[in-house]
Amino acid sequence: MQRKTKFNQLAKKRIIIESFAAFLIVLAPFVFKSHEYLPSEAGIEKVKILWFELGTNGFPSLEMHGWFLVSKIVPLYLLLIWFFTCKHWWYHIILIPVLMFTFQLFESFFSDSDSEAVIDSQNLMWLLPVCIVVIPFVYFIRLKLYDKHVHGIDLEAMDEELNILKAKEELRKEREKLEQRKETLEKKM
Repeated sequence: MQRKTKFNQLAKKRIIIESFAAFLIVLAPFVFKSHEYLPSEAGIEKVKILWFELGTNGFPSLEMHGWFLVSKIVPLYLLLIWFFTCKHWWYHIILIPVLMFTFQLFESFFSDSDSEAVIDSQNLMWLLPVCIVVIPFVYFIRLKLYDKHVHGIDLEAMDEELNILKAKEELRKEREKLEQRKETLEKKM
């Protein structure tokens, strides 16, 4: 009975989390179009939305800055949902576009420039170290899976066989030593 209750609690928690993720996915087109409700006049510099204050940050209007933000935020949170729910071996590669959108958002808010043309230009150099780590990691996982499932090479099984062969070789050497001792004892008698 205790086991069934624990399973039910886990199932309820999973349903809640998956429902929330599905709700965020369904909400994506509406969030993407939310920039249209921002003022498009060039004279308005700042707007307070809930507990955030949104400024132009070098964009000609608040609507354009809002469009830029939602065009980065929506793919970012959809990619994060994909990353956390993906069951494939290559899911770490999703980190590269996640970081790309994150750096673009960061540049939008913390850029010293008053020009939106500069915002999407420098983030490639920030992604390079991440790519240098993530791509070989995923490639080696792929190689290991490819060897195991396509070529039928199981490295763990090969290690096991090598250990068994080493153990047999050690036993054979021990047997030879014992036989030599037996022969020397027989000669002495």
